[in-house]
Amino acid sequence: MAEAPSSSERGTVYLVGAGPGDPELLTLRAARLIGSATLIVHDGLVDDTILALAPEGVELISVAKSRARHTLPQEEINALLVREALAGRDVVRLKGGDPFIFGRGGEEMDACVAAGVAVEVVPGVSAAIGCAAEARLPLTHRGVSSAVTFVAGQCKGLAEQNWAGLAGKDRTLVIYMGVASAATIAEKLMADGLSPDIPIAVLEKGTRADSRVLRARLAELAGVIARERVVSPALIVIGEVAGRAEEQSLRSIADGAREKAA
Repeated sequence: MAEAPSSSERGTVYLVGAGPGDPELLTLRAARLIGSATLIVHDGLVDDTILALAPEGVELISVAKSRARHTLPQEEINALLVREALAGRDVVRLKGGDPFIFGRGGEEMDACVAAGVAVEVVPGVSAAIGCAAEARLPLTHRGVSSAVTFVAGQCKGLAEQNWAGLAGKDRTLVIYMGVASAATIAEKLMADGLSPDIPIAVLEKGTRADSRVLRARLAELAGVIARERVVSPALIVIGEVAGRAEEQSLRSIADGAREKAA
């Protein structure tokens, strides 16, 4: 049996947050690691403009995930990172947003630690923070919202989860991966007592060249997403602060709906 490589012969896995899309929002540490990488394992949410910062000849491995299809299951991604590091290669594991906010960075870190592989976590601007900032939407605002909660809108048993109290007076709810389940989310929140008239904002492809901000009311959430053909990545913000988002205005959404109905 071959001997395991010594710690000095092993590579390091860098769990790097790529931010919401705009390369200008990368941390200096992230930009330096990308710029000197020889191997980058990246998610589908990492924008091409960020991958373009990598040096010529870098090996790029996409492990993109979507609702219906995963290039690699998470366990195989973990094994890939460990295998390459044990072979002596430094691995830049590049993730959209921040590695520890719905990025499964904790699972990948645990796999590396268990295998004796060194890990460094490089935080990124999370999608919620970056996209809200672009829309000039304060997730907290004195007198309007003193608490903010992040939840995943695409998960097993969504309808049975208890979200009571996560949105409403003095609170903001930010939903990741909620486009496909928007109707269920709206029904769930209204059934829990949230007003159908509470403001919502949909932040589509935030900080990218083709980003959009759409504003409406909770009861209109599913209709707006369907009518405007919103695609991922997109965030849903629910709460009074959502009414402050700079937007493709309510009037333009309503006008568009009337034109399509005519």
